Amino acid sequence: MQEAIILVGGKGTRLRPLTNHTPKPLLSVAGSSFIRHQIAKLMDAGVEHVVFATSYLAALFEEEFKNFSPDLTLSYAVEQVPLGTGGAIRNAGRLLRGDDPDAPVLILNGDILSGVDLRGILDAHRSRDADVTLHLTRVPDPRAFGLVPTDDDGRVLSFLEKPKTPEECVTDQVNAGCYVFRRSVLDAIPADREVSVEQETFPRLVADGSRVHGHTTEEYWRDLGTPLAFVHGSADLVTGTATSPLVGPPAQALIHPSAVVDPTALVTGGSTIGPGAEIGPHVVIDRSIIGGDVRVAEGARIHESVVDHDSTIGGGSLLREVVVGCHAHIGADNELPAQLRLACGIRIPAQGVRVSGTAAACATVH
Repeated sequence: MQEAIILVGGKGTRLRPLTNHTPKPLLSVAGSSFIRHQIAKLMDAGVEHVVFATSYLAALFEEEFKNFSPDLTLSYAVEQVPLGTGGAIRNAGRLLRGDDPDAPVLILNGDILSGVDLRGILDAHRSRDADVTLHLTRVPDPRAFGLVPTDDDGRVLSFLEKPKTPEECVTDQVNAGCYVFRRSVLDAIPADREVSVEQETFPRLVADGSRVHGHTTEEYWRDLGTPLAFVHGSADLVTGTATSPLVGPPAQALIHPSAVVDPTALVTGGSTIGPGAEIGPHVVIDRSIIGGDVRVAEGARIHESVVDHDSTIGGGSLLREVVVGCHAHIGADNELPAQLRLACGIRIPAQGVRVSGTAAACATVH
């Protein structure tokens, strides 16, 4: 049996308010919860058993998969206290069903959209008789990441902290959040305490002379941890820049069959329109995610933004790189600046927020 662990315990604080009531991996991306895209990819790679390493709102994962495919067995390892990446892997490992100490176990971070060939990384792991294989990706600017230099044979030399100067950028290879562990190595991670694989497990293995290899690829890769990255990842799946077994042919938009979009509206850039949404006349929606039962009134323009479910956007309003929480109301003719996040349930009156000037008269206060 090929087995895998998905790390889904984080609170997703960088994506609030979207994650106030929904774990990050359960947010909708290109028409499905992100975790379902990962599960579909694992099943394509022959995985038969997945353990979710959960913590935050853990019960929602069981609800999401309560009537899932009989071809996949799912288990749930819930952290009662924070255990870090290594501790979460060790905790989830208790629910693995195989008993072969040399069996490979796939491990995925629950917020990485990647085009890596999972069968390919498994084959590389086996061919090198590795203890751990890390998927590595090259990034144009590695300063925001820990660096993973390797030798000519792909063996990991060290794990370096985020570089502070150009001289410290000794490689553009970074940890891509996908690993293959030999089962015995996974079981050797200390149990019942917080452990970081990046700062403790991997450096210790390298120092001890274990066979830790990097599998560097050029495929699509994106961390979906920030609102703009989240929006871009969803759009990339719709347009075909990234791929998933759950997404059809490349398109400019993915519109739920129950949504109503006025013929004069323009929905482009890989945008998604959720179930029951209503998009009014002359609306422009570009590279954005519109949740279920959202109402967008005439002439509104939404660019690279997320509008969560049951919210309304007034006519003539402009949103650019904005996150709108659920059950919110944005009145007409608002102009919301980039990086703005609006809490769930907030109400903004017409022309309540403007970046440019307006000729509207001030209300008289009595």
